[in-house]
Amino acid sequence: MRKICFFTGTRAEYGIMSRLMRMVADSPDCEIQIIATNMHLSPEFGLTYKEIEADGFHINKKVEMLLSSDTANGTVKSMGLATIGFADALEDLRPDLAVILGDRYEMLCAAQSCLIYKIPVAHLFGGEVTEGAYDDAIRHAITKLSHLHFTSTEEYRQNIIQMGEQPDQVFHVGALGVNNIKNEPVMPLQELEQSLNFPLGEKFLLVTFHPVTMETGTAAKQCDDLIHSLAEINNEYQLLFTLPNSDTDGRIIISKVNDYVNRHSDKAFAISSLGKKRYYSALKYATAVVGNSSSGLVEAPSFHIPTLNIGNRQKGRTRGISVVDVPATYYGIRDGLRKVLSKEFRETAYNSTNPYEKENTVENIYKVISIWPLANILQKHFYTEP
Repeated sequence: MRKICFFTGTRAEYGIMSRLMRMVADSPDCEIQIIATNMHLSPEFGLTYKEIEADGFHINKKVEMLLSSDTANGTVKSMGLATIGFADALEDLRPDLAVILGDRYEMLCAAQSCLIYKIPVAHLFGGEVTEGAYDDAIRHAITKLSHLHFTSTEEYRQNIIQMGEQPDQVFHVGALGVNNIKNEPVMPLQELEQSLNFPLGEKFLLVTFHPVTMETGTAAKQCDDLIHSLAEINNEYQLLFTLPNSDTDGRIIISKVNDYVNRHSDKAFAISSLGKKRYYSALKYATAVVGNSSSGLVEAPSFHIPTLNIGNRQKGRTRGISVVDVPATYYGIRDGLRKVLSKEFRETAYNSTNPYEKENTVENIYKVISIWPLANILQKHFYTEP
């Protein structure tokens, strides 16, 4: 049986991979292994490894790595701890293939650890561009450490081939998150409200704002401008905040959001992790998505709701016509909110298509990772277009 090891460090990426993980776990030809790390193991971020276990998966290894710090120094030290932990985990598990999604710093540690252990890597969703975050460089680095590549658009497939990867090992499959939406049942609005113990009502905004890690010292000001803009419409719209990841300066944003929510607890609510089912349910009923999360560009368009994308974090990423881009300033956000909440633009979003959507995404990924020959895959050759 082929041993396929999934690395997961956050609520978001686990939610995206979960259906693929289930397909591997249920396969008679594969054995699933799971390494959980980073935010999954942190009380501050909701101990989301419990969601993995609640879905019926066995976590083979839990790798503690996250220091209680969101400085550059703390992040780099956390990466060191991750690498040490992954060495011990891989020494024991010895998978035939590792699956890594995305562009976070702990996934760079996973990929480089697999390189030294001579474990081939299947990388989900390389080739994308997010110029405002150091995730952009991490994603491209993981591409060069990987052997099988799965992209969400044909444009991103071409980006990976341009980086010297073999075309027959780069697969345009569409975005897993978008594919999951069609197969994940959502909760009735009342049930969602009861699970949160917070009234969302018929008009609410789903807000997620992360620090822009390629900028220095901007998190506090940008978060203040965002909250100031939202406060002006908070009488008309309820606010549901999902808190940022464990990135540099993330705790600055968490503190400011929690302070606002504590002062307006009847109109605003914040949570570390909604989990997959509640998150998709919130997307179904939300009036609009606000912030700088990739989900606003990749998944929200499938619900035909507007996205207000703020600042530079997602700069360069493909987006559909349901997305409005604004600078991370008070006036930019204020004017952007007026546009995405207008009747005219909501009609535009309702009739839009999602550029990340493609049929049979999870099935097509599984077909490759379950049977692709691995014997000679480690020796890579730089591909040059004829």
